[in-house]
Amino acid sequence: MSDFKPLVFSGVQPTGNLHLGNYLGAIRKFVALQENNDCMYCVVDLHAITAQLVHEDMPGQIRSIAAAFIAAGIDPKKHIVFNQSAVPQHAELAWIFNCVARIGWMERMTQFKDKSGGKNAEQMSLGLLAYPSLMAADILVYRATHVPVGDDQKQHLELTRDIAQKFNIDFMEHIRRTDYGIDIKVGDEPVHAYFPMVEPLIGGPAPRVMSLREGTKKMSKSDASDLSRINLMDDADTISKKIRKAKTDPDALPSEVDGLKGRAEADNLVGIYAALSDKTKQEVLGEFGGQQFSVFKPALVDLAVTVLAPISGEMRRLMDDTTHIDGILRDGGERARARADVTMKQVREIVGFLQ
Repeated sequence: MSDFKPLVFSGVQPTGNLHLGNYLGAIRKFVALQENNDCMYCVVDLHAITAQLVHEDMPGQIRSIAAAFIAAGIDPKKHIVFNQSAVPQHAELAWIFNCVARIGWMERMTQFKDKSGGKNAEQMSLGLLAYPSLMAADILVYRATHVPVGDDQKQHLELTRDIAQKFNIDFMEHIRRTDYGIDIKVGDEPVHAYFPMVEPLIGGPAPRVMSLREGTKKMSKSDASDLSRINLMDDADTISKKIRKAKTDPDALPSEVDGLKGRAEADNLVGIYAALSDKTKQEVLGEFGGQQFSVFKPALVDLAVTVLAPISGEMRRLMDDTTHIDGILRDGGERARARADVTMKQVREIVGFLQ
């Protein structure tokens, strides 16, 4: 894979408000990665309609994600910020991958089983089943080499590798007839490949931020209670209210990380403080160990407001200037299409389509 030009790709769905978990688990990582990598960050609006076909304000949701990217520090001039539906090559490659992948692969995806509820699978849309194939196309239409993902997306990235590998094997002789392939190793086996074996970038200070109302559930945009999450557009008073109302237990904070075991809510709040302050949990407990939540929560409020207020303020400013946001997305879409078009011309030749 080292012979493929390094490229980082990731995307965020425009479904509801972005929250603290999205920022700490993904967007802040995107910002850090842009310092030393060629990056493409996508608002994956085609994926959004697999979860909810009809959206009240899809354009506004798309702009909101783009605004969050930029407000958090992503540079749309040096890198590419765009929305998925602006690049039709994503859908074209996804169809080819639908024919490469196998139904059994899709049905084994944990997220499909969770969303379909097993018995309800026949009532789910075909798009939901084929979601991972489109995700593979999102990445591979640019021949991206690295994708920052959370643990819950790791299985989908493994499937992306499976699809890339099967395409490379199925069309090996066709690839050899072109100048587009590269010799790589898959395990110990040499393969003349067109698509790279994408590597996940997993980790970070807070890859999983949990609900403020239930520490065993991931913070989610779809949670019925707005008190369960801190939205990136929340103002200081709202952030303060949500943290002060966050579920805790009656015990003081421990002095050692091991003392957080079995205390999901305490562990979550300490983890949030650690991530926002770029400290370890042990460093946070070194400062607050033995203190009650009546002391810790106000400190967490001050920290969260300090970090998030500039981002929320810039997001509001950007959302008030839709012409500027639309211009960034339009420019990003043009640059993304140019890259994707190169890939698809080559893929069409490899597959054997007339052009």
